[in-house]
Amino acid sequence: MGVSPTPRERDMKIAVFVDGANFFYMQKDRLHWWIDPKRLLDWVRSLGELVDAFYYVAIDDPIEPQQENFLRALTYMGFSVVTKPLRLINGDNGNDRKKANLDVEIVLDMMTNVDHYDAAVLVSGDADFERPLQTLRARGRKYLVMSTQGFVAREIRQMAGMHFVDFQDIRDHVEKR
Repeated sequence: MGVSPTPRERDMKIAVFVDGANFFYMQKDRLHWWIDPKRLLDWVRSLGELVDAFYYVAIDDPIEPQQENFLRALTYMGFSVVTKPLRLINGDNGNDRKKANLDVEIVLDMMTNVDHYDAAVLVSGDADFERPLQTLRARGRKYLVMSTQGFVAREIRQMAGMHFVDFQDIRDHVEKR
């Protein structure tokens, strides 16, 4: 599945899986511009029939009003929002940090729903997704990895090959206005 679908590919059923933390920090630290999640879904619809869209994000307790409003807006855009509470991780040097890894949830949803889509769009550059993408390919599913240079793991970029879309290349279609 390349960036310009063939007529046959336009009939494909597509599911989108957004790694929220990776998506946020890619925009903040690398792109330095913001992607509109609704415009992202509209761009994916140009490739085929969008049958599912999942957005995975860690939340703090209590949740901040701004984040709560964003998550609510995502549901109206068409995303199923999957949350997990942030946990306090004690660092070796006394530096505590909050973390919630949702990679397992993303992979479980990719594999559980595999019979409902022909192609998966993964919005993440995390190397942890190399094996799940290999598994999708082995099961006859197409995939597209969306990230940006300098924020995508070498393993994922090498594996994706022509099935990689750099957000810089589609900025005009997805940038928040």
